Amino acid sequence: MTIEEVKALINSGAPYDDAGAEVAKLRNIAIKECRRYNFLVNSENRYDLAILKNILNDVGTDVYIEPNFFCEFGFNISIGHHVYINHDMVILDCNKVTIGDNVYIGPKVGLYGANHAEDPIERTELNIVYSKPIHIGDKVWLGGGTSVLQGVSIGENSIIGAGSVVTKDIPANVIAAGNPCKVIRPIKKADQKQHQIKINLALK
Repeated sequence: MTIEEVKALINSGAPYDDAGAEVAKLRNIAIKECRRYNFLVNSENRYDLAILKNILNDVGTDVYIEPNFFCEFGFNISIGHHVYINHDMVILDCNKVTIGDNVYIGPKVGLYGANHAEDPIERTELNIVYSKPIHIGDKVWLGGGTSVLQGVSIGENSIIGAGSVVTKDIPANVIAAGNPCKVIRPIKKADQKQHQIKINLALK
């Protein structure tokens, strides 16, 4: 199978053999490249994004990824512009994972597009996995220790509190937290206006 055939298989949402030879081969490439990137940052302070760009689908400008960064395949991950990813990020991209522009991601965050079969025989003997996409909108902030599960979209500008487990879609312009993650309140328009005044003053 080609990389495009594997990508089509896992992105279909249909059950597939997670231990299949072609799937495992592509996963091992991503593991090696992530290890290489992390080693260079940790040992030589070289943030060489060219390594990750070799495996990721798309990476924008002004993207900063702290070690240790891990992904499953890489080819399903698209990262926008002006994105900061803190330490120990894990992305199981066995479906499309899209991160928008101006996104802040705290330490120890996980984006998990995968889910194993419920049936114990399918799960342990047939290695059955199925997946759904994840979308993180522009200007989202994911607090440290947040887990975002398969099929979830988080709307633009929203803030997810530290330690949250996001199992369902979160709308735009809200603060949400908890396990399961729920909306706490909208982002206050008054806060936004006050911050814009401060920015305008700073630019003068």
